[in-house]
Amino acid sequence: MDGGTQEARDSGAARRPRRRASMADVAAMAGVSSQTVSRVANNRSNVEEETRRRVLSAMRVLGYRPNTAARALVTGQFRTLGLISFGFSNFGNARTADAIARVAQRSGYTVNMVAIESQTERAVHQAFDQLTMQAVDGIVLVEAQILDTPALRLPPGVPVVMAQGDLNLRHPMVDTDQALGARLVTRHLLDLGHRTVWHVSGPEDSYSARGRAESWHATLKEAGATVPPVLFGDWSAASGYEAGLRLAERPEVTAVFAANDQMALGVMRAMTQAGRRIPDDVSLAGFDDIEESAYLSPPLTTVHQDFDVVAERIVSLMLTQIETGEIPSTIALVAPRLVVRESTGAPPSR
Repeated sequence: MDGGTQEARDSGAARRPRRRASMADVAAMAGVSSQTVSRVANNRSNVEEETRRRVLSAMRVLGYRPNTAARALVTGQFRTLGLISFGFSNFGNARTADAIARVAQRSGYTVNMVAIESQTERAVHQAFDQLTMQAVDGIVLVEAQILDTPALRLPPGVPVVMAQGDLNLRHPMVDTDQALGARLVTRHLLDLGHRTVWHVSGPEDSYSARGRAESWHATLKEAGATVPPVLFGDWSAASGYEAGLRLAERPEVTAVFAANDQMALGVMRAMTQAGRRIPDDVSLAGFDDIEESAYLSPPLTTVHQDFDVVAERIVSLMLTQIETGEIPSTIALVAPRLVVRESTGAPPSR
């Protein structure tokens, strides 16, 4: 009888849920006040590093998780940002989103991402609805060409920052200086002695592709060089290969600027297949400076984008809006740099 009763008591104790660790528990283990624990949980800067490490260690040991719902009721903030991207397969979009997530995390924010395929007003509003239902404090849109539509208005009440785009200045925007990058690479090829530079552009509806193509065109005009017809790709190596096959048939082509490194890779394959050597016969340059570009044969001259700096400025603009309620009229352009490698050189002697 007693054994059965004891067994039942043991079983009941095993079924009782463990009490959730409290802020006071963390404070006691770390030897600090509850206010200090709160400052660490909210990623405040006014905490000494050694103290922060002790508090974080106590949180891990006790399995403590801040009560974000309660905090949101007090502060009106959820410490969460939304991000809408029109496709993460594009290198620039993917790197931008990744950098924003990392920078936001350092500021104590998480990022919820939504990818949409169609650049329509309905798709944008659906993505906004999805994110606002997840209780985000602000939303970043990455290369949203639909915002060129004057009639489109984003839902009010949520801070917005653009990563590329919104030329109508309705929202703060941060981007790499696409025009500067294209000018640097085009000028580099002209300075090597090439009479002109052919261009494989990205999609016509892309802000980045448009900015690079317009700057390439303007740089050639300023130099008094002939402006060849543009060949359009879709950012993929396959589209660069198709464009490269057409360019390889033209003996007058001695320099090619591809709007991204993947298309440059395709152009390189096409030229090699046609028996045209890089850079002896044709100089080739790209844009983005993907990790693989330094390991191609030959290594690719390209334009390096600093996605971390872009992300830092985006998150800074977002937090300013969240904390002050003010909407800055800002266009911030981050300067890229030209990385010269072995795929470019002087034109072949005639």
